Amino acid sequence: MNNKINNISQRKTARLAGILYLLTIVFGIFAQVVRSNLIVPGDALATASNIMASESLFRIGFISDLTMITCYFLTACVLYMLLKPVNKNLALLFVLFTLGSVSILFINMLNHFAALLLLSGADYLTVFGVDQLNGLVMLFLNLHTHGYFIAQIFFGLWLLPLGYLVYKSGYFPRILGVLLMIACFGHLIEFFTMFLFPNYEAIAYPGLVVATIGELGFCGWLLFKGVKIPEKKS
Repeated sequence: MNNKINNISQRKTARLAGILYLLTIVFGIFAQVVRSNLIVPGDALATASNIMASESLFRIGFISDLTMITCYFLTACVLYMLLKPVNKNLALLFVLFTLGSVSILFINMLNHFAALLLLSGADYLTVFGVDQLNGLVMLFLNLHTHGYFIAQIFFGLWLLPLGYLVYKSGYFPRILGVLLMIACFGHLIEFFTMFLFPNYEAIAYPGLVVATIGELGFCGWLLFKGVKIPEKKS
């Protein structure tokens, strides 16, 4: 009876993790779409004009990013509860990696919001010319992009212990664990490409494809299948 209650509880925990994981993906994609519609790479004037003309959209995208980061951290916390029976230390490790990523991402959002502050028309900004302000807007937006890629280190690393626990748990198909572990290296390759080989972005594409398949597959399994708790041998 206790095992049955525990199994139901674990399945509910898995579904909650799946919902949070899905929200992380949805809010993250929405925020990225907003940025891509407002930011014109290399064109400070057009970017500033887009932000001024769509300030509400910029703010919504900003809040969407913060929501994504929050859901990402909560996902890790719920997965910790689900997988700590497999190996508590490794489960704690992926939470700590997530905390590192979340800390960087939250602080980095100040770079994103700085663009709006620079275009606010505040009196203290009159010392800057229009071209200077537009240039500063692009600088802070570029800093935000690079800050996101720095967080990619931990965003990748958390998937390694997570993938291993998914593989060892018996709760999920082992292929999901393998894909998550490979996804770790996909994110790390993207980080190194950004800072070492910025002119060769295509290097990171195969790893990112695998990362996307692994994370979407795991998210979908949590949502629609939940977990299958192995029967304990008496």
